[in-house]
Amino acid sequence: MAARHRSRRRALQILFEWDLRGEPVDRAIAHFYDTLYSEESPTKPKPDRFMEELVRGTVARAAEIDSRIEAKSEHWRLARMPVVDRNILRLAIFELDQNTVPAPVIIDEALGLARQFSSDESLAFINGVLDAIHRQALAARG
Repeated sequence: MAARHRSRRRALQILFEWDLRGEPVDRAIAHFYDTLYSEESPTKPKPDRFMEELVRGTVARAAEIDSRIEAKSEHWRLARMPVVDRNILRLAIFELDQNTVPAPVIIDEALGLARQFSSDESLAFINGVLDAIHRQALAARG
């Protein structure tokens, strides 16, 4: 598995825990590393800087990102969305805004996470919201 894909998957898992438990982001990150230590390796895992950047950046901008999601998701309030779906969207939108990875790659990664952790119905929803947000960003840039 490619390192960035693994980092995105890990970031989604941490965001899921952060969202569900309402705990501080640093505690969610620490808990995730503890899980890796106990499940995947007998030694302490090395820090995943890209994953931490994605998680902290997404959480720092969650309110602004959430308003953008709600604006593009007709008839769906954020609170009614499955926890995993809203965090896939948050993560992808944060990364789209960074403008360091091509948008099609980010959207494809988000859809891959949806295939792995969500439903077929959610896949279409996530694709639609991300496409609308990406098109809006392109129009704003001119």
